[in-house]
Formats: sequence, structure tokens, C-alpha cells
Amino acid sequence: MTFPRRGLAAALLPAAAAAADSPATMARNLFARFVAAQNAHDFAAVRSTLLEFPRFLWVSDGVSYWGAEALIRRNMAFHAQPLWRITPNDALAAAVEVNPSTALLHTPLLLEVGRLEAPQRYQLLITALCTATAAGWRIAALLTADAKPAPV
Repeated sequence: MTFPRRGLAAALLPAAAAAADSPATMARNLFARFVAAQNAHDFAAVRSTLLEFPRFLWVSDGVSYWGAEALIRRNMAFHAQPLWRITPNDALAAAVEVNPSTALLHTPLLLEVGRLEAPQRYQLLITALCTATAAGWRIAALLTADAKPAPV
């Protein structure tokens, strides 16, 4: 007798373990790997977190970039700077399960780029659509926007 993977896990593991592989948790873990790869300037590791070309979408500064290679090419120029660092604000991050194989992660972050002695600092909002694939969880879309104060 065979069991579906999630069915067997739910039957044998305690509730806390089942929650550990929830779509929201998987999205958070995937995004943490993406950030670590970006901060390490490891483009192969960055690429491994993204959905395979041509379906990956990145929207940056109001421009749509299709495919993981487009993100890699654009980011290589940024990474040529002496400083490139992403610091997510995990305390304000939110992950929402869309269905058992998809989650939406929304997080503010600080991007520091440029010269070490005088870096440019950008407060950004990142929304990542994360999905389960046969190869594991991948980012299907990244939507970025400048963070702005809430209107009063």
C-alpha cells in the first residue's frame, strides 16, 4: 500500500512537524536561501531558487523581466559594486498559503548597494510567489516596490 507524501506525513508526524513543511514555512525558507545566495554573490545558488525559464517573472522599478536569466544578468551589474547586501525585516514579513503547493511571501527589506564608505540604501517591499515543483520549492515571481510610509 502506498501513501501520498503529504498524507503519510500527516498520519505519522506530530502537528508541529506538519506545520514545519506548510506552504508558508516553505516560502519563508526558500526566500531565506534566495537572500543568502544574493548576499554571497552566488548566482548559481540564486538561479536554483527561481522557477525555470521562461515562466519566472521579476517586476523591478515598474519593468517586467521574464526568465531567471534576465534577473541574473540585471543583478550581475549590481553585484559588481563593492557592496551589495539585502537585509529582510523578518519581524514584519508575512507568508500566506494560497493552496498546498503555493504561498505568497511579503516582506520589507533594506538593500544596501554601492561604495562601502557611502552606500545607497533602499527600503523595498518584496512580494514573492513561491511554488512547489518536482525539483523543490521555487520562486515563480518577485514583485518589488519602494517602501513608502502609510498615508495618515
